[in-house]
Amino acid sequence: MQKIKSLMTRQGLRSPQESVNDLSPIESFRIPTKEELREVHEEPTDPQAQQEIINSIEEVYFSNDSFDIVKYELERLPPVLSLQELEEYRDKLKQQQAAVSKKVADLILEKQPAYVEELERVTSLQSGLQLAAVICTNGRRHLNIAKEGFTQTSLGLLANQRKRQLLIGLLKSLRTIKTLQRTDVRLSEMLEEEDYPGAIQLCLECQKAASTFKHYSCISELNSKLQDTLEQIEEQLDVALSKICKNFDINHYTKVQQAYRLLGKTQTAMDQLHMHFTQAIHNTVFQVVLGYVELCAGNTDTKFQKLQYKDLCTHITSDSYIPCLADLCKALWEVMLSYYRTMQWHESHDQDEAAVVSSDGNNVIGTEENSFDRNYVKKKLEHGLSRIWQDVQLKVKTYLLGTDLSNFKYDDFIFVLDIISRLMQVGEEFCGSKSEVLQESIRKQSVNYFKTYHRTRLEELRMFLENETWELCPVKSSFSILQLHEFKFMEQSRSPSVSPSKQPASAVSSTVTLFEQYCNGGNPFEIQADSKDDETEDVLASNGYESDEQEKSAYQEYDSDSDVPEELKRDYVDEQTGDAPIKSVSRETLRSRKRSDYNLNKVNAPILTNTTLNVIRLVGKYMQMMNILKPIAFDVIHFMSQLFDYYLYAVYTFFGRNDMFESTGLGLSSSRLRTTLNRIQESLIDLEVSADPSGTLTAAEERKEKVPSPHLSHLVVLTSGNLLYGLAERVVATESLVFLAEQFEFLQPHLDAVMPAAKKPFLQQFYSQTVSTASELRKPVYWIVAAKAIDYEQMLILMANVKWDVKEIMSQHNVYVDALLKEFEEFNRRLNDVSKRVRIPLPVSNILWEHCIRLANRTLVEGYANVKKCSNEGRALMQLDFQQFLMKLEKLTDIRPIPDKEFVETYIKAYYLTENDMECWIKEHREYSTKQLTNLVNICLGTYINKKARQKLLATIDDIDRPKR
Repeated sequence: MQKIKSLMTRQGLRSPQESVNDLSPIESFRIPTKEELREVHEEPTDPQAQQEIINSIEEVYFSNDSFDIVKYELERLPPVLSLQELEEYRDKLKQQQAAVSKKVADLILEKQPAYVEELERVTSLQSGLQLAAVICTNGRRHLNIAKEGFTQTSLGLLANQRKRQLLIGLLKSLRTIKTLQRTDVRLSEMLEEEDYPGAIQLCLECQKAASTFKHYSCISELNSKLQDTLEQIEEQLDVALSKICKNFDINHYTKVQQAYRLLGKTQTAMDQLHMHFTQAIHNTVFQVVLGYVELCAGNTDTKFQKLQYKDLCTHITSDSYIPCLADLCKALWEVMLSYYRTMQWHESHDQDEAAVVSSDGNNVIGTEENSFDRNYVKKKLEHGLSRIWQDVQLKVKTYLLGTDLSNFKYDDFIFVLDIISRLMQVGEEFCGSKSEVLQESIRKQSVNYFKTYHRTRLEELRMFLENETWELCPVKSSFSILQLHEFKFMEQSRSPSVSPSKQPASAVSSTVTLFEQYCNGGNPFEIQADSKDDETEDVLASNGYESDEQEKSAYQEYDSDSDVPEELKRDYVDEQTGDAPIKSVSRETLRSRKRSDYNLNKVNAPILTNTTLNVIRLVGKYMQMMNILKPIAFDVIHFMSQLFDYYLYAVYTFFGRNDMFESTGLGLSSSRLRTTLNRIQESLIDLEVSADPSGTLTAAEERKEKVPSPHLSHLVVLTSGNLLYGLAERVVATESLVFLAEQFEFLQPHLDAVMPAAKKPFLQQFYSQTVSTASELRKPVYWIVAAKAIDYEQMLILMANVKWDVKEIMSQHNVYVDALLKEFEEFNRRLNDVSKRVRIPLPVSNILWEHCIRLANRTLVEGYANVKKCSNEGRALMQLDFQQFLMKLEKLTDIRPIPDKEFVETYIKAYYLTENDMECWIKEHREYSTKQLTNLVNICLGTYINKKARQKLLATIDDIDRPKR
């Protein structure tokens, strides 16, 4: 680099950067000369080529003005310089410079017309501004001339205005005299128009004017008439005030309050108003109930009008109970709404007055008096809230307890709860009351009703279970319990316009109160048609039928409900809701359904029966009642748990109870499941069907709370080998129970939200010890199928015929292995046949295969334990047989690892143990029976050890077996 710089110095050359620094700013950024432009135009004119040259320029050239180009290029030179490379690189830089210059020149030429046009616009704007300045100057000059010329005219106008004011004063005096002469007529008109403030104001003004013009004989007798008129106005004011209690009208009430204020009797008006409200409540409820009693009596006898309200309520019939209650609450609502709007009016009026006083504080005495009146009215109104609500509660309580509700239909009772719950909500918004009177009265009725209702439902559930054929109820794969009418209340947002029974338990109450919502019209107690009439359910699958008629007829055939109560019949209607399904089953279950080997292209719809669906509907109804009446939440949840308990106990009793297989000691029923079943049997199941009439009253009451144990329908066949001993029915029963448990898990947060804190341990215990054990019932139920599906006894007979004391190592396995594998193939075929009727989920098929393989392996060990003589070659043959069995079995099932594989292999390998190893092995492997261990000692070591050693080993086995006895 130093050599190049010295060479440039000798030749008198300067670097481009130095040349640029010597130029003035104008010269540095001058427009290219014609020669330069010509030189540019001589360059290639292909725009694409030029753009490529410009794009090839390094970005560092565009960085900033302080960039030293020469230094940058010199630093980039290689250590060894080549003249040819330098010239090539120089030419490249010249090309880039020429391309940039060409681009700059083109841009200048392109923008020049726009520059000229903009310059012309600026010149035109300058001329316009000059003209505007001239116009403004002339305008100001003319305004000054007009101002000087009109002064005299203005003074004349002022003089005329003064004369006008004097004439107006004179006219006012004449009108006052005329008004005083027409006062009586005008006051009567104003009272008819209910313009009480105007009438009082006119009367007071007339009294004042009369005192002013009393020297006139025409108005001398007016004072006595005006006093009589004032007293008449007060009487009419009291009547007008009483009308406020039932139908508040803001204009009407404003006039009444203004009138009382003009009279100076604001406090008296408030006392009278509360008396009218109390009287309105009594008169309203009496008239409503009397109307229904007379309507139901069908005569015009006046004896009912003489009855007390309490006695009158006992004459209400069951049919008219709900309409009368609704009308009663609607009438009371109107009274409370009027009181609420009265308070609103006073709050708004007080704020307006306070604002006026703060802006004008001259009349201190009047302000203090008004403030005292406002405070009195405010306290009186606040105190009246609780008084009025207490009166309402007592009237409704008397009506509630006047009729026995225990025989009401469920929907009717829920409707009563809806109305009372809405009324309690009104009370809480009205005065912050918890409505203890109403709660206690409805709680008594609810507990009494619910016990009777639950007892009936349990009996119906037993009837359903005893008539259940455990056929699959075809529901859609998107089925969710929230699509059922009974659970609609969980989907709807909690707002005052929604009935409390249709509100979710965990929803946050809306900020809009009932009084705000219905302040300008409507009534929260209007009876609306049930949503079931308009909304329908879409939960049943089409089942692959060609037409709706075929599906309908087939479904009716499938589900004959001739003996089903009318209340539950309507639950089977195939209706359409259009609601998006909400997942209520576990992800693990869904994943298992997708991987099931026995789906056979079936939709992964939930497995449930009609009875399951009925239980779910009952749970929804129970939750509706619990959601409305939270004080009985524990009782309701306890009864809900009994529904699940009874269903679980029925499934176990029908399909899982088998003392012979439970005695195998394989832990088919977990200790938790056994504890749960024992608890259900003790607390819910009535085992003494034929009651002893001489039993104590306490025992009879306890038995009344229990239900007889259900019996499996004779239509369900569990003895057919071709049908795998009722496997389809067992799958439907157990998996419907699992599905029911999943729905309870889904509902747990809602139940936990309404459960009293002191009772939450019961709910937690129910879920941890009962609901979670539903899937554990699969093992004992499917064990019975696995124990019968394969002929294990035949295997033992075939194994007993095998000679195990062979002298040669065999290369061919024994026949019993093929026979056992053939049994498994037949089991697999029948399992596929069953899956055509009912989808077999993966957990079920896995449990079935696991049970069968486990039983087969234990049968092999039992067969080996029956061997009388066995050589080393025979032990090798055992291993060969077992390996052949495993190899073929792994092609039939995907279960890995094979259950109890080590159980067999360990037993076979024990034949090779020595005496000392055998003793340790026996102590470590307590899973084998005494017979199996004894056979090992006698057959394996019998020929190699003395009698004393054998006795020692047998004693060890006996010590291990003793705790099991």
